[in-house]
Amino acid sequence: MTQIDQAWGSGPSSRYEDLAEPFRPLFRSIRDTAVARDLERRLPYDEIKALRAAGFTTVRVPDEFGGAGATLPELFNLLIELSEADSNVTNSLRSHFGFTEDVLNSADPKRRELWLRRIGEKTLFGNGHSEVGDNRLQAFSTTVSSRDGQLVLNGRKYYTTGTLFADWINIAAQHENGEPVGVVVSRHSPGVEVLDDWDGFGQALTASGTTIFKDVPVEGNQVVPVTARFKYSNPFYQLVHLATLAGIGRAAANDVARLVKQRTRVFSHGNADSVAADPQILQVVGRVRGNAYAAGAIVLKVAEALQRAHEAQLSRDEDRTAAAVAIAELELDQAVTVVSGLILEATTIFFDALGASSAARNLALDRYWRNARTITNHNPRVYRDRIVGDFAVNGTPPPGQYRIGTP
Repeated sequence: MTQIDQAWGSGPSSRYEDLAEPFRPLFRSIRDTAVARDLERRLPYDEIKALRAAGFTTVRVPDEFGGAGATLPELFNLLIELSEADSNVTNSLRSHFGFTEDVLNSADPKRRELWLRRIGEKTLFGNGHSEVGDNRLQAFSTTVSSRDGQLVLNGRKYYTTGTLFADWINIAAQHENGEPVGVVVSRHSPGVEVLDDWDGFGQALTASGTTIFKDVPVEGNQVVPVTARFKYSNPFYQLVHLATLAGIGRAAANDVARLVKQRTRVFSHGNADSVAADPQILQVVGRVRGNAYAAGAIVLKVAEALQRAHEAQLSRDEDRTAAAVAIAELELDQAVTVVSGLILEATTIFFDALGASSAARNLALDRYWRNARTITNHNPRVYRDRIVGDFAVNGTPPPGQYRIGTP
């Protein structure tokens, strides 16, 4: 059944249904096991392995390197569908798609070909960006330094989402010369230790815990200045979160409609002889679905802005790129508060259409709100409206890359 048939709107391109169809049986399989994995806290190793084998992790890679050459709107619509199955899996692949985007935009043809070829061969990437504790706002505590003629990486990262499933890790670090850099090391290099210590109440299966680097050997060609990263990285990574929220909304909408249809008991003070005919209950179901629809539509609109930023960066026109990236960031900022609010509301009110039994742990319906609330805590939405308002009133450009640490 197509998106149009389900009233989620058309896909972002004429070929989208053909692009998505091979993955949909996998999405259904992932959805079928999502509750059990949530209840058992079972990480999605098998699910990610199956997606890799099917080529899902290569969809953005050009045809000549073994991928599907998907546009950004096509990618983000696929991520909404995957998130409808299980938002944990999407979050686990976020860093992989971010690294793919980085090398797609690389001005270094050797770097671009090396890593696109490996991604096309279904190699998977994790991340090591965020740090916790007393790390400085202005610099990373994780460092690249020379030792006996060999570059080595030392440090500790948290929120290393997806790294337990990965072959390689893309890391943000500080070079000994003071320059912030990106570093790529093998997940299986000596000195790399990945811990499954993420204890969030939501997105619990994303392997978002600690990774430790102790004298990890680094090749010189695996170190690049942060300035060489793709310019729209901030809105890209944040839009993955919004696509994930939109997918959570769809899943909640589908579940509440199914559960309402199945209910046989009614309240004495209800409005019909069946819950499925009660207009007040149907109103709740419709509101949840409308919120999910609006969230998905907004995500695809921002994805169009990212596609323009990507095309601008490929042109190597710095002024054009800067303008397109600023607009993409503003469109993202305009979307964050709205999409977050829509899905947090949807995953709360959908219980109003159900009975007390909907709180049963075996249904795991609370996972929708827990996962949505956890995602909306990433890069706080509280600042977004102010950034947009400052642009609207004063023409102030968005701040660009966000960091967190001690002043």
